[in-house]
Amino acid sequence: MSMIDSNKKHVLIYGDAFVDYIAEDQSNSTFTTFLGGATVNVAAGISRLGASSTFITVTGDDATSEFVREELREEGVDLSFAKHENDKRVSGVYVHLTEDNDRIFHTYIDETPDIQVETTDLSMEAFRDASAFHICSGTMFHLTALQTTWEAVRLTKKFGVPLSVDANIRPLRWESEALCRETIMSFVEEANILKLTEEELFFLTETDTLEDGIAKLMPYQIPVVLVTAGELGTFAVINGIMTHVGVEPVVPVDTTGAGDAFIAGILRQIHLKGQPETRDEWIDYISFGNKLGALCATKPGALSAMPRLEDIEE
Repeated sequence: MSMIDSNKKHVLIYGDAFVDYIAEDQSNSTFTTFLGGATVNVAAGISRLGASSTFITVTGDDATSEFVREELREEGVDLSFAKHENDKRVSGVYVHLTEDNDRIFHTYIDETPDIQVETTDLSMEAFRDASAFHICSGTMFHLTALQTTWEAVRLTKKFGVPLSVDANIRPLRWESEALCRETIMSFVEEANILKLTEEELFFLTETDTLEDGIAKLMPYQIPVVLVTAGELGTFAVINGIMTHVGVEPVVPVDTTGAGDAFIAGILRQIHLKGQPETRDEWIDYISFGNKLGALCATKPGALSAMPRLEDIEE
């Protein structure tokens, strides 16, 4: 396994911070406020697991932005390369719970969509020192953020940093399904690791079976594809060969951040132990991620449910 000097490096994450208003029960009538957003969860999840994470985002001078920064600092997430723009207002999302305790992203609030991290805000130092770089599709639907995401991908290639892409599809945020699909697929071929759910696989590939979806991705030659499937664990395609990695069953309470905990675990392993070089090493990392995703699903909330190192036995 290629080892990394983790004292000098961090896992670098780019994305939007959100305030999540999560339903307290299935009546979806009362809500609790949490710091949220998939990339926030991943950044904090990595930090909770004893690895260094750095988050590139933009916040403002209002109380909600200060809440976001304070929460991230408390989580041990480095904000050295984040942008401060006084007028920025952090986005919000209302999350409803279904009868099966699955989450539905019901309503988005975004008062300042035109204030984004720009290409000139990206630091070469941040990328040079990264053990991995992680993004979601949340920075792909706004033109400025899309340009920044492409520049970030260019920097990962320049410095040989593994690129992790989580499809994390939220159709409400896109002008059309076609644009959503086309944009995300343009990043898929750049990814070293692609993480997505079965539903996202079907959406992106316009298929309706796991086998057909995977077959549609094969021409992109993505080194590692991780299709998360809840209680079934993960279907992984490692250098073109599919394998199933199971997970110990749990009783789910709230699945909101399970996928984020899963990928945080894998990125943590890459940071501390290096990039896997064999299929068995990948399966070991994926099993670790599965365990974290399952643990996360047993608690309410997303960020608040991200497992800590003491919650697991390696």
